Amino acid sequence: MKSISERAVLTEGNLKKQILSLSIPMMFGMLGLSIFNIVDTIYVGRLGTKALAALSFTFPVVLVLNSIALGMGVGASSVLARAMGSGDHHKVIRYTTDSLTLSFFFVVLFALLGEITIDPLFRLLGARGEILDMVGRYMRIWYGGMLFVVFPMVGNSAIRALGDTKTPGSIMMIAALVNMVVDPLLIFGLGPFPRLEIEGAAIATVFSRSITFAVAMYVLIRRERLISFRGTSLGEMVESWKKILFVGGPAAVTRIIVPVATGIITALLASIGTEAVAGFGAAVKFERFALLFVMAMATVMAPFVGQNFGARKFDRIYSGIRFSSRLSMLIGAGLFALMFVFARPLASLFSSDGGVIAVTSLYFRIVPLVYGMQGIFNISSMILNALNKPIHATLLSILQMFILYVPLAILGKKILGTAGVFLAIVISYTASGLLSHYVTKRVIDNHAG
Repeated sequence: MKSISERAVLTEGNLKKQILSLSIPMMFGMLGLSIFNIVDTIYVGRLGTKALAALSFTFPVVLVLNSIALGMGVGASSVLARAMGSGDHHKVIRYTTDSLTLSFFFVVLFALLGEITIDPLFRLLGARGEILDMVGRYMRIWYGGMLFVVFPMVGNSAIRALGDTKTPGSIMMIAALVNMVVDPLLIFGLGPFPRLEIEGAAIATVFSRSITFAVAMYVLIRRERLISFRGTSLGEMVESWKKILFVGGPAAVTRIIVPVATGIITALLASIGTEAVAGFGAAVKFERFALLFVMAMATVMAPFVGQNFGARKFDRIYSGIRFSSRLSMLIGAGLFALMFVFARPLASLFSSDGGVIAVTSLYFRIVPLVYGMQGIFNISSMILNALNKPIHATLLSILQMFILYVPLAILGKKILGTAGVFLAIVISYTASGLLSHYVTKRVIDNHAG
């Protein structure tokens, strides 16, 4: 069996090839997550407006819980990658095991709290009558299967920290395809299956996620042999939890910041008109697909930098940042050119309404100008988490969204209307991208010096 230092594959070899080969499967994993949400929305939408509204009410709660789980995954990945790079076999096993133990307690706590607060919480959010009943039926199943949703997020982050993005990416795509098949069977009662409607969507989600759970556990327990409860103490476990949460807590907050800011901008655009909201929403959804590779590359930089930091290979860290930043700018420039030229045809895919098309086209001709800088911002944020500087990453996100984007959008709307809101994105992404790159370089310089 190879030693940990021998398996820390990101500390040797062609770094450009490594970053690209890790980013591609990571991109497909992210695509799988997007497919989950889209498929559920499409099928549940066919049950009627009330069912779709019920599903919409669940999104913010599910988003917050997913953000916390993903934050713990970032924390686990950060400490694991550094332990991998340093060749500390004991710490790698401890951090892997303890991150999953922490996840288990998280699941138990929030599943119990969730079950007993469904009615009051969703009443507070505005759900009433039949819609509240549908929400309750969906969330009781979701909370019951929460283990299958949360564990794979943390487990897959641990696998990525080992330098393997193919396994999590492939399994997420397979799980998404399973969900796509099982959803209509259980929602509409096709063939021998009963018609379960919104409960069917919840069961399909939990069932599909159980696949990722099984594979992640198999990889960590049998293939990598990184789960062990031998020779540990409660004190050592608590110390591991502190280190994981030191990064994971701020990372979870950072993930919540963007949707909160987006909600504020949506409310701002609503004062302009329904077309502005619809056009903005369509553009943002397409943007997530357009930037999949750049976002995947940013995620990959965390284990890459973490392992090389643990091995004290700062030259590789600097080279990796230069390569990923330049590639982000190149991809951003290509996307801007394509989306500027084909803005209206792309916008027409989402709506036949002239007003909506105009807003979406306007977005496509302004915002992609800074996709490259947004990529650099995300790369820097992931690297700061990997370097155990999560507060830096969170503060940069707060700066980008609440100090720059939202105030500039309010000002821009008063001066230029919808175009002013979109120009605010350009200014905030440019400023935060440059600043994040500078901060990341200073942090690395301090460690290297």
